[in-house]
Amino acid sequence: MLKTKQKSLVTEELIRRRAEHNDCEILSLEEVSLHQQDIERIEHVDRWCRELRILYLQNNLIPRIENVGRLKKLEYLNLALNNIQVIENLEGCESLRKLDLTVNFVGLLSSVESLQHNAHLRELFLVGNPCTEFQGYRQYVVAALPQLKWLDGTEISRSERIRASQGLEQVRRRVREQEQEYLRRREDGVISIRRTDSQDDKENLRSAEEEEQDFWHTPCSFTPESRLEAHRRLEEEKNANRNLTKKLFSFSFTVNLKEKPNILTLLHMDTSLMDVDVQPTYARVSVKGKVVLPAEVKPDSSTARRSQTTGHLVLTMPRVGTLKYRFHMHVINIKTKHDLSPRQTKTQI
Repeated sequence: MLKTKQKSLVTEELIRRRAEHNDCEILSLEEVSLHQQDIERIEHVDRWCRELRILYLQNNLIPRIENVGRLKKLEYLNLALNNIQVIENLEGCESLRKLDLTVNFVGLLSSVESLQHNAHLRELFLVGNPCTEFQGYRQYVVAALPQLKWLDGTEISRSERIRASQGLEQVRRRVREQEQEYLRRREDGVISIRRTDSQDDKENLRSAEEEEQDFWHTPCSFTPESRLEAHRRLEEEKNANRNLTKKLFSFSFTVNLKEKPNILTLLHMDTSLMDVDVQPTYARVSVKGKVVLPAEVKPDSSTARRSQTTGHLVLTMPRVGTLKYRFHMHVINIKTKHDLSPRQTKTQI
């Protein structure tokens, strides 16, 4: 079932963060990568970054090309892996030489004619779009854009250009017929999705887990709607895992002389987040930058040995003031909803 969520925006903070190579200056920025940011609309870039020559926006959720017309110096625009359905609004990009629209949803092949105004365009990528399956696709694009040198990574030869210009009107009519057929199938697909959502809302008989399994295991058409829905579900699962991680990494760092404090960490936690520092006069254990076990020890009386029964490494360090600290590692299992049973380590003192 399709659900709406708050859109990811192009903000000044985001652009400055991605402009570290330019000392976080955005007015003079010539290249910026905004890929994989879940962006759902192109905005502000054409006003804040007028000097841009290269703009990476691949692997986002952008449904439309817009707000780039003021980028007069833009030479390379990468919009691969988005939800774009029409090629438009690029007439103002006077210096554009390379446009990458790989794996989008461009079904209106005739919209490539809007690129005739981009006199310097030399490379165009449309691989993975519905329009590439049209009969006469390559001939139509080569004839419509005489300034192109490369199409989908293949060089356009002089003889191919001559052949493409022959019988162009017939190819154009055939392309328009295929566009109409594609739009009809797209509309039928959207209506089918809406009917399914309505039935699910009314019946609401399946559990959330059953519905989730059904979604991922039932084949469906690759459309902007299905891609958005898959992204939403992945985000929900990621947020759920993030909340679980926060819960598991909530520590209480008080030392009780009568009881042994416990420290809970995941076995597969990134080791760069953990640090154990044993010095001649003290030992320090920190997790995610927070000191866990500060204590002065007696190094001459400390021992380290591995248990012959469990294989755990045991570090025994007498603390200054007679109290001894013993560290050892053992494994427990945690059952998740996917029954993957990731292991977890527990350190005792």
